[in-house]
Amino acid sequence: QVPLGESGGGSGPVGGSLKLSCRLSEEIYGDYCMAWFRQAPGKEREGVANIDNLGNTDYTDSVKGRSTISRDNAKKTLYLQMDSLRPEDTAMYYCAADRWGWGLNYEYNYWGQGTQVTVSS
Repeated sequence: QVPLGESGGGSGPVGGSLKLSCRLSEEIYGDYCMAWFRQAPGKEREGVANIDNLGNTDYTDSVKGRSTISRDNAKKTLYLQMDSLRPEDTAMYYCAADRWGWGLNYEYNYWGQGTQVTVSS
């Protein structure tokens, strides 16, 4: 069983919005730190946003002010609200989780299978 399952990807227009969700399994939610990463074709994977178990957040510069990472502990779900979409947001988005650390460059222990986001002009 994959411990994380993303949903909510799809296509959106430039300037539009999308909300990604990541459902985490019981055994890895708890006090885990979580993050969203993305990888565009031909590019390195990059950390987009992360959130620790206390709700502290961090974002990569390119999405600051137009994206919000959040978590619903009761639903064991991680979210990424993306607004003011840009063509460069097009990528496969992955959620990740780890109990012992966090950061946009951190090597998380658990990964989802990804959901595609395509921004069209």
